[in-house]
Amino acid sequence: MCLGIPARVVAIVDADAGLALAETAGVRRQINITLLAAEGRDISSLVGEWVLLHVGFAMALIDPQEASRTLALLAQMEEGDEP
Repeated sequence: MCLGIPARVVAIVDADAGLALAETAGVRRQINITLLAAEGRDISSLVGEWVLLHVGFAMALIDPQEASRTLALLAQMEEGDEP
């Protein structure tokens, strides 16, 4: 089982290496976006987009509403509430 976390791409760190800076829940970390770039997307167009993040890799683009719902559910789980 794996868990993907929504994160918003805030900057490109190294376009040649496929590295970006992403933020989720107020925490920023460097992520790998080469899987999304391999789909033919211009890397700079990813800034501001929400991605599904798993072990440091952006696996897919997700819409802002899905990101919001998922982050809210994760917050409830952290608090110990039932969804």
